[in-house]
Amino acid sequence: MPSPSQSEAVPAAPVHYARRGRVGVITVDNPPVNALGHGVRSGLAAALAAGLDDADADMLLLVCAGRGFMAGADIREFGKPSAPPTLPELVARFDAATKPVIAVLHGSALGGGLELALACHVRVALTGARLGLPEVKLGLLPGAGGTQRLPRLVGAAKALDLILSGEPVGAEEALALGLVDAVEERGSPLEAGLRAAGRLAAENRSPLPVSARTDRLAETDAALFIERRAELARRLPHLVSPHRIVDAVEAAVTLPFANGIARERALFQDCMDSPQRAGLIHAFFAEREVAKVPGLPAGTPARDIREAGVVGAGTMGGGIAMCFANAGIPVTLLDLSQEALDRGIATIRTAYEASAGKGRLTLAQVGERMALIRPALSHDSLADADLVVEAVFESLEVKQAVFRKLDSVCKPGAILATNSSTLDVDAIAAATGRPQDVLGLHFFSPATIMRLLEVVRGAQTSDTVLATAMALARRIGKVGVAVGVCDGFVGNRILRQRGREAMALVEAGASPEQVDRVLTGFGFPLGHFAMTDLAGIDVGWRIREERRKAGDPEAEAPDWLDVLAERGRYGQKTGAGVYRYEPGSRKPLPDPELAALIAADRSRRGIAPRPVGDDEVRDRCLYVMVNEAAKILEEGIAARPVDIDAIWLHGYGFPSWRGGLLFWAEREGLGRIAAAVQRYQRDIGGPQWCPSALLLKCAAAGRPIGC
Repeated sequence: MPSPSQSEAVPAAPVHYARRGRVGVITVDNPPVNALGHGVRSGLAAALAAGLDDADADMLLLVCAGRGFMAGADIREFGKPSAPPTLPELVARFDAATKPVIAVLHGSALGGGLELALACHVRVALTGARLGLPEVKLGLLPGAGGTQRLPRLVGAAKALDLILSGEPVGAEEALALGLVDAVEERGSPLEAGLRAAGRLAAENRSPLPVSARTDRLAETDAALFIERRAELARRLPHLVSPHRIVDAVEAAVTLPFANGIARERALFQDCMDSPQRAGLIHAFFAEREVAKVPGLPAGTPARDIREAGVVGAGTMGGGIAMCFANAGIPVTLLDLSQEALDRGIATIRTAYEASAGKGRLTLAQVGERMALIRPALSHDSLADADLVVEAVFESLEVKQAVFRKLDSVCKPGAILATNSSTLDVDAIAAATGRPQDVLGLHFFSPATIMRLLEVVRGAQTSDTVLATAMALARRIGKVGVAVGVCDGFVGNRILRQRGREAMALVEAGASPEQVDRVLTGFGFPLGHFAMTDLAGIDVGWRIREERRKAGDPEAEAPDWLDVLAERGRYGQKTGAGVYRYEPGSRKPLPDPELAALIAADRSRRGIAPRPVGDDEVRDRCLYVMVNEAAKILEEGIAARPVDIDAIWLHGYGFPSWRGGLLFWAEREGLGRIAAAVQRYQRDIGGPQWCPSALLLKCAAAGRPIGC
């Protein structure tokens, strides 16, 4: 019989137990992220039992190999029944351990991994560790005691902050909160853990399990849960899991531990049963999937971006410069007007100081970031930049002139990027002698907040430049999505069709308020017209004017929205647009003047208004988007449905719990959508209702779109 070395190798056990002096050491070694799959759970249960039975071990130490602690569930087991021991069962065994257990956290300690650490008696974090419970992002809540133990360590209010945001905290903040007992700055997890064990032995004490601690619960203000529910009702009325999280943390305060655990499990199951979970999980993994660009060879080298440049010190240019500075990348901010440059730098400083005032930055960090942004009036100052982003007026002629100048002053190998939201990247690249180094980097406003970055690959953009741009997106905290060249790329091209329908619905008899109410009822944070006011009516107006001047056959005829722009009603920034705004307020208020303007526009066009139902508003606004998205896939502008989903999730506020535009369309029913598109083509007409061949084909075959 052949030995394992002579035949197929036997997989190494993912969990080991060994003793170091009087300390029993449990080591998890399950690369790449020590996920808590069945093998790890079984191994942990066996190692814990071995440690408890080991008469020569006075205490136990839980450490992980690799770059981090345990990063939660194994994605390969998502949606499958959990084989015993389940994570709650395993956590309960650690909680009931008759010997002190010390967990050493390094790298990422997330989700179920952190829940397991919470069941240990002592937690030590290495400098640089990140601790968090991100389950809310998947439409869930921590279901292995996290909602019951975390409040016992940090208090109910802070526990709600951490669990509802799903965002991790660093080691130092975790120590200040009481989430960990110590932070170690040197050594391996094992070395740090052995030092902690030595301290515990010297103290000659046996710490209470977290489940038995109640002092932080006693300080809870009874009004906390009323206030959080009211806040969630305003901010996240559609989502299930945040509301269940409040219920679970309240149970930690009001019920004995065992009853609180039972309540948590029931609430966790409510979340599991919600249809929102599938959408949120799709949205969660979409962000990771879009980083892998189809057709881009694995291992394509990326250029090193050590210095950046931005042309244009306006709102967008300044925001892009801040994105680089926030990532520690020195950036030259160029404008040809001293006044505009001074104004742009002042705006950046004000924004940073406002963040400091809210406790998000220190004054030292404000100074560091401002020092990374170098104002300049000459293009020659960009000579050493590795990448330059142009953010000037949305005119092809203006942008081509900028790129001709950049081509002459930038060093060979420098990447030249346009922030254009609609224009032809290939036409811009043609103004240079290096089209292989040109692409679009379409940031979304406000650039420092919006996470989407459309990475627009031109016909001659090289693989290396594309790979560099995608890597840069991750570096500056953006969700980069590779798209092709067309009018409006992916996001704005779809938005343009929704805008056409929104305007057509108002012409037919709906009000802007009704259209927006239906869209926010669907889950968008803003309706179409409120979003138009936020972006600035003048932006779209100037684009439409450019198209009309160029003789674009698809350019819309002037309408009441253009009249608003001509009257200087640009939206929030002027206090009036489609809506009016009180000074200092962003709340859109109906304006009787607008109703009269729309009525006059209908009369001029000979349109007799009719009642328009909410269902018609919903279907026309959403189905036209799906139809356009299918055309984008047909043309290869987007490679996959998930790319379109990610763009609309991160750039346009598509509700994450619906998974994304095309994920939602599958659940709505492609057959239903295709039939409606054909009906609207017959009854309404217009290029936006010309059915996508791909949509009709997939609907007829009963298969997912894009497959």
